[in-house]
Amino acid sequence: MNEFGYDPQEAVEYLSSADDRMAALIDRAGPFTMQIRRLHDPFEALARNIIYQQLHGKAAAAIHARVIALFGKSKLRPQDILAAPEEELLSAGLSRAKLAALKDLAARTVDGTIPTLARLRRMGDEEIIELLTKVRGIGRWTAEMLLMFRLGRPDVLPVGDYAVRKGFALTYGLEALPKPKQLEQYGERWRPFRSVASWYLWRAVDILPQ
Repeated sequence: MNEFGYDPQEAVEYLSSADDRMAALIDRAGPFTMQIRRLHDPFEALARNIIYQQLHGKAAAAIHARVIALFGKSKLRPQDILAAPEEELLSAGLSRAKLAALKDLAARTVDGTIPTLARLRRMGDEEIIELLTKVRGIGRWTAEMLLMFRLGRPDVLPVGDYAVRKGFALTYGLEALPKPKQLEQYGERWRPFRSVASWYLWRAVDILPQ
């Protein structure tokens, strides 16, 4: 197939036929152009997510690069994180909370709690979310982003994401943001392509009048 685990064109056609408001949003937003960042190493991807949390892109990228540079290698390895002195890692710009999260992730990778890429690909979405959210500093949203943007899973709806909720309110003419449960219930009609619906709701925030 392609880099996705599904056919994006089939998904767009399905959503358009299943939901008139979604169809109108798709017409206005145009083609589905979501990019998949290929996943090679679960530890490396999750470590990057932890470092990037709650930071602007450039600042996060600079810290990420400095952490990698500490070890003189092209990518992070869990053994390096576990062996490095805390002060050295903090000097790269990590907060103590992120340092603790990286150490926990590294330890769980070394002991086999974090699955290999091959095993990850065989696991179901909720199984992956349940496993990853046991790691300090990794919440459901981070796990959902991994499913959507790194594993290309078709049916992820991040109901706690502010922009997805905002896009839904704009698309469906709501005065207030929907409750996560309300969004989850409505989103049942988008199965099995809720990832694509979510991407269009993100687009709605950029293109629809506020």
